[in-house]
Amino acid sequence: MRGPGEQLCHVYRLRPGAEEEYERRHADLWPEMAEFLDEAGVYDYHIYRYGTLLICVLRTRWGFEHTREATRASAVQARWTASLTHLFAEVADSEGEPLWAHPVFHHDGIDP
Repeated sequence: MRGPGEQLCHVYRLRPGAEEEYERRHADLWPEMAEFLDEAGVYDYHIYRYGTLLICVLRTRWGFEHTREATRASAVQARWTASLTHLFAEVADSEGEPLWAHPVFHHDGIDP
């Protein structure tokens, strides 16, 4: 089980040519979607793009399972995802699970 504050990462891929719309949609994130993320305990959420590859890195306040259940139950999340579905080429494995990346290396470094 992944605990509170633990960093999580998943990847997915856009359809070629969908990059501009994807970035535009996230630059104009629905206020109710931002509110849902806060209520679900998602924070420090970043999405990086390299070509059509998207890398999502986030933390959760109350752990992965809490956020997962909140996401599954959210009408706002369902509408947001449905509104973007046409942009995606790959979002899950053959069993429907998100493409979660597992940590391989971490360096704490010196605090700034």
